[in-house]
Amino acid sequence: MVFQKVKPYSGSEIMRNKEILSYLKQLVKFMELHGDNEFKIRSYQKAVQQLEYFPRPLAGLSADALQQIDGIGRSVAATIREIAATGGASLLQNYLAQTPEGLRELLSFRGLGPKKLRAMWQDFGVTDKYALQELLRSDKLLAVKGYGPKTIQNLLAVVDYAIACAGFIRYDEAEKISCELMAAIKAAFPEAQAAPVGKLRRKWEVINTIELLTTVPLRELSEFLPTLPTLVHDKKRSGPFSWRGQTVGAVTVAVAFYPTTDEKFTQQLLLKTGAQEHLNQAAGDGRFIDLIRQQNWPQETDAYRAAGLAYCAPEIREGTWEIPLAAINKLPELIELKDLKGIIHNHTTYSDGQNTVLEMAEACRDMGYEYLGVSDHSKAANFYANGMFEERVRQQQEEIDQLNQQLAPFKIFKGIEADILADGALDYDNETLKSFDFVVASIHSGLNMDKVKATGRLITAIANPFTTFLGHLTGRLLLERQGYPVDHEAVINACAEFGVIIEINAHPKRLDIDWRWVHKALDKGVHISINPDAHEVAGYNAMQYGVYVGRKGGLSKEQTFNAWGVKEVEEYFQKRKELTENEQ
Repeated sequence: MVFQKVKPYSGSEIMRNKEILSYLKQLVKFMELHGDNEFKIRSYQKAVQQLEYFPRPLAGLSADALQQIDGIGRSVAATIREIAATGGASLLQNYLAQTPEGLRELLSFRGLGPKKLRAMWQDFGVTDKYALQELLRSDKLLAVKGYGPKTIQNLLAVVDYAIACAGFIRYDEAEKISCELMAAIKAAFPEAQAAPVGKLRRKWEVINTIELLTTVPLRELSEFLPTLPTLVHDKKRSGPFSWRGQTVGAVTVAVAFYPTTDEKFTQQLLLKTGAQEHLNQAAGDGRFIDLIRQQNWPQETDAYRAAGLAYCAPEIREGTWEIPLAAINKLPELIELKDLKGIIHNHTTYSDGQNTVLEMAEACRDMGYEYLGVSDHSKAANFYANGMFEERVRQQQEEIDQLNQQLAPFKIFKGIEADILADGALDYDNETLKSFDFVVASIHSGLNMDKVKATGRLITAIANPFTTFLGHLTGRLLLERQGYPVDHEAVINACAEFGVIIEINAHPKRLDIDWRWVHKALDKGVHISINPDAHEVAGYNAMQYGVYVGRKGGLSKEQTFNAWGVKEVEEYFQKRKELTENEQ
């Protein structure tokens, strides 16, 4: 867990309330971890509750103005003003200095609150995930109140997952780092070529090594790379054919540079991009990998053509479904970002979003899209995401009607992200559900399920005639939380049966449905929608990551719901509503 200062209040740009609240929430956790005064802790907890949906910017308010807010005392007001002025809080920094780094990470673990962690720290000397894993695998906690076998098993699963994820970062983080490294190489060696390879080029959802191919000779690389402040050399893992190290700073990940020549660049690009399962498949009279090694290729397409294969985009070189289709020239024309016509599944200030409906709509329109789907959280999410009760739904829909007149021909569709409740029901009565153009059905609570329970819950929701889209299928948060286990084939079959569109949640923390199942869904005739789950205007930028997931699964624009134009989408929603009404 790395804590960075947020952007301080400059006067020209107001620091957002959620950034200030994030700091206050962190502060409360560390107060509890260190056993601070209970009255002080409660005062900060009360402040967080009061400010969760405070309608005005906190940054820039005077101490007196802050203390006029119910639940905000002098100490909390001073802390808020310090965060706004400096981008941090000295009190939190003091706690961080007293906390082992491994313990900070444990504070983010699901099922392990600061008070529990404090007891483990004091009573068992736990200071990192490895020590916690050892403790959980022993029988020592069974004697402690509140720790039965099931609780220990669940917590151990969280710790095991965190240890398995060590060294990995999300694709969006890896992409940013690789672009910075390639830019540095290009600045120092203007004539050199450089490109990502391996899983990075194939756009996997998580990456444990940033691999770059370059025409800079190894000797020059070895002199240049240590001059970059973001890299440290790993001499033991380096060798005559590679320079290896790792990044330093907020994000730490292994890096590998592979030097080659201009003549061999394309050949090495082919060899170091494709998975072994892709390279080892039959092509012509032998294996594809052997053909690649026979000569230097001007372009990657030349090697595929010589093998009698249609060109495989880097994302699909996994050796799963692509080679047989390439051999008969039946590869799909993969979706591109420019093919998308609208953005479905977005949140506004009506629930936990940061921008108003108008702001979200204008930004969407200005990016060249034809329509926006607004799908704020439903009422079951009220306590954690300001979910909307029926009166708020009515108010939002009236506003959308007015905005559609104002913004025409741009269209805002009225949607909801309806919680799938424990029994699979959707979170409104039929009359309310009927008022929406579309419904995204998602699970947000009760995530601790086995495969049978999770699959049944999802299929019940899919069978509901009001469900239009299935949202973030497994509920996973990459490198933070495993998704609940589901029978993907059963869920996909249900979506095919009931005509439910499966979402690729494009948020780089989710990327859910997993790309490994996209092709299966397409084979069943299920349509896919690439949705950013945007909670602010900047969230639209996540669409590209959803496109990558779709491409890896063989998604074409014809099979992508939001590649349809506004009229097609409007007609689809209307026909589905008519069918639903006939079923009632």
